[in-house]
Amino acid sequence: MQRLITGFFFVVILVGSMVWNRYSFGILFLTIVVLSLIEFYKLLKNSKFGIAPQNITGVAAGAFLFITNYAVAFGFVGIKILILNVIPALAIIIGELYRKKDNPFGNIAFTMLGILYLAVPFSLVSYIASPLPLSTIGIMGPKHTVFYPWIIFASFMIVWANDSWAYLSGRWFGKHKLFERISPGKTWEGSAGGALVALLFSYLMSLFFDEYSLVNWLCIGAILIVTSTLGDLVESMLKRSIGVKDSGTMLPGHGGILDRFDGMFLALPAVWVYVVLVG
Repeated sequence: MQRLITGFFFVVILVGSMVWNRYSFGILFLTIVVLSLIEFYKLLKNSKFGIAPQNITGVAAGAFLFITNYAVAFGFVGIKILILNVIPALAIIIGELYRKKDNPFGNIAFTMLGILYLAVPFSLVSYIASPLPLSTIGIMGPKHTVFYPWIIFASFMIVWANDSWAYLSGRWFGKHKLFERISPGKTWEGSAGGALVALLFSYLMSLFFDEYSLVNWLCIGAILIVTSTLGDLVESMLKRSIGVKDSGTMLPGHGGILDRFDGMFLALPAVWVYVVLVG
């Protein structure tokens, strides 16, 4: 019951904020970036690796990365502002000189890893939701830019369908382990069941959002199936190496923020690349 209640409000808030307007969209994904980084750095700090990431600087750098890309994508500022992201990166490197911590380069590396792994993928969602040519973004102004969050909404629906039915299919039919060393519960049968339902959802998305053809939606679905599964395995590898079951306790019955968005960290960049290439 706790899991169902948390899941219901989680989906309502996520979807509502995602599609309401560009401002709720920005606040939603900025919040996800900040909470994900806080959780990631906390996991590392409590791990056996002896890592002391720069929590405040890392979270600030990830938030700034998202904000600048959001502002560019929706036409609030010009694209040149993105160069300012060099400053937080340098601050992380220089700041380690004054911390007097063991393993300073490990601290720098894992602080940067959090930004690359968590902040960069969600910084790309603004370009998917504001699908303008790179030559025009940042100069047209927010009143003239496009807000189209439905590709991201559809991506979440497809990934959720893949995850849910992979779990159910694995429980019903699972016999052959997919990646036992990293995630003993996942099976090939479960993955196949999840993939079939996810492709069905891709077909349904093509009926509602006809900006892309059925072939393109099936390609997006296939990309999401593969990359979200790999993203799930990567997060499982992180938790296994640290020795924890859940990444956190922020979502009762569901674990942490990383547990709920693990597949999207690899899936969103892949979808962005496909959208840019297809046009």
